[in-house]
Amino acid sequence: MSLAVIDIAIDAVLAGKVRPYGPKGLPSGIDKTEVHDAVRVTTIGLAIDEQGDPKHHGGPEKALHHYARDHYAHWQTELSAYADAAIDVLARPGAFGENLSTRGLTEADVCVGDRFRLGTALVEVSQARQPCWKLNHRFGYAGMSRAVQNSQRTGWYYRVLEEGEVRRGDRLILLARPCPQWSLQRLLRVLYVDRLDYAALAEMAELPVLAESWRKLARQRVARREVEDMEKRLSGSPAADQS
Repeated sequence: MSLAVIDIAIDAVLAGKVRPYGPKGLPSGIDKTEVHDAVRVTTIGLAIDEQGDPKHHGGPEKALHHYARDHYAHWQTELSAYADAAIDVLARPGAFGENLSTRGLTEADVCVGDRFRLGTALVEVSQARQPCWKLNHRFGYAGMSRAVQNSQRTGWYYRVLEEGEVRRGDRLILLARPCPQWSLQRLLRVLYVDRLDYAALAEMAELPVLAESWRKLARQRVARREVEDMEKRLSGSPAADQS
């Protein structure tokens, strides 16, 4: 099978500082703004970017977050009846806390383990995003994290294999695709739709290029024959029951 041709421009590079966020003032760097100068890409993310919760955000397996600007039009239509604040947030890239914004590339076009030249850096797709409750406050809509999860328009993360620099206008070029059968679209369907497809979960658990936390999740679903509780991640509070 020939390698897919992906060569697109980076429309925006974004970074943020940690600030108090949400009703409890918890530290977060989700509010990111566009950077116009070249930025150093390190193994733990953009050199000028910050994360308020390093246990769940950032680090080698979530060094860079990429979100398709293509999805913004869908969100503007879907959220127009829910929150004026959401429309304001969607007026510019960075609404989802992403570091990279592009057009012409979505979860249907990207596979787990895809290697890209990003500016002068070399990056590899490590996992899709699991949306959390911070999106609810970001958009002024209590159901936003769940809506992102259900839509499967989540964005994705890269690990950094070779450090370098990136700036707006640089190219993102696909160099290798070791797992063409595992698009992010398929990965998200297994995670959120066909949640107890044991054959797919077993295959997912053996993907060496998939982040270990996702492989562990797949192993646990197969072993326990049940889906993990997602309520705390989605709403910020544990579920009333674990059914």
